[in-house]
Order: sequence, then structure tokens, then C-alpha cells
Amino acid sequence: MGGVVGKSDPSPYEPETKLEVKMVEAMQRRASEGTSMKSFNSVILKFPKIDESLRNCKTIFEQFDEDSNGTIDPEELKSCFQKMEISFSEEEISDLFEACDINENMGMKFNEFIVLLCLVYLLKEDPTALHTKSKMGMPNLEATFETLVDAFVFLDKNRDGYVSKNEMVQAINETTTGERSSGRIAIKRFEEMDWDRNGMVTFKEFLFAFTRWIGIEDEDEDEDEDED
Repeated sequence: MGGVVGKSDPSPYEPETKLEVKMVEAMQRRASEGTSMKSFNSVILKFPKIDESLRNCKTIFEQFDEDSNGTIDPEELKSCFQKMEISFSEEEISDLFEACDINENMGMKFNEFIVLLCLVYLLKEDPTALHTKSKMGMPNLEATFETLVDAFVFLDKNRDGYVSKNEMVQAINETTTGERSSGRIAIKRFEEMDWDRNGMVTFKEFLFAFTRWIGIEDEDEDEDEDED
């Protein structure tokens, strides 16, 4: 039993939606395979490459934003899934849209679209696709999504599909041994991720925090201001 030192019991936290249940189960399956990440620094070092790859998504976003209004609505998302041959049910597509449309304005901005695509990558069940071919027809982007999944698995020390504050502190401490500020850094990073302040970070919350860390959300806001 090569367990993690200080491993806590599985979280008593209950998922709030069917989508969250699927997300947690998919992440638990992925966590059972382990992670290639050795430290939080190894995640940070990948920021520039991840940033470049995600920004290259802009052309995909603009392609599916059929009315060119800067957002993707539910009908455009259905069309997007059809063209990408992503076979999710209408209910699943609707659940994904609702989960990622954080402004609840029925229009998905670029950063929300990136989060949605990464969730699709995690949830898309196709064992043959995982190792033999691209899941979504975008191998470079999928490699980036896999890095993000890997980073979350690194943080999720007890493999319950969530990241707790203690796990975040542990991850940062492994990186910054002996630095007195490491605990404060970990708590700040955790608070940036834990949007609903329930003490547990889901993969979706982690992804939204990540787009903020690399500045994609800020770019969206700047564009909105330019249009006003």
C-alpha cells in the first residue's frame, strides 16, 4: 500500500448536480492512474505553453460564434458539438452550458468555452480514443487539457475528485520547503479557486481559476470595455 502520508478520509461533501457527480467520478478514475507532476512548480512552469495553446482556441470559438456577438449561445453550442462529433445528449449539453455560463446570461464567453471543452475532454468516455486517436479532433489542445487534468490529480492527494485547503497547503509545501510564506500562498491560491466558499474545489472551479491565472478572463473583459 503506497498511500500518501497524512491521507485524509474521502470527502463527506455531496455533489450538487448530476454533472458534478460525473465530473468527480471521471476525475477519481483518472486519479487512479496517478500523475506525472512532481511539484506545484512543475505546474507553474507549464503556464506559458498552456496559455499559448488555450489562446489558439480563439479561432475555434469564433468559428462556432455564428452571429459574431462574442458569446456562444445554447443553439450554437449544439451545432459546435455536432460538427466536432461529440455525442452528448441534449440534457448533458444543457447541463454543461449551465455549469459554464457563470454569468447566467445565456451567452458563453471565451474563457467559459475553454472550461467547457476541457470538461468535455474529461467526461468523454471512449477507451479507444484515450490511447489510439484524438477524442475531439484537436490533439494539441487535448494534450493541454491532459496537462490540466494531471495538475488537478497532483493536487487531489486523497483522490476523492476534489481539492481541499489542506491538500493545497500540502502541494505548495512540497514545492517550497522551508519558506514561511508557503502556507499563505497556498491559502490564497485555494481561495481563488473555491468560488462558492464551501471548502472544496471541483475541477470546474480549478479550470476557471486557471484561466484567470494566465490572464484569459482579463483579456475578455478588456475586449468588452473596448466594445462599449
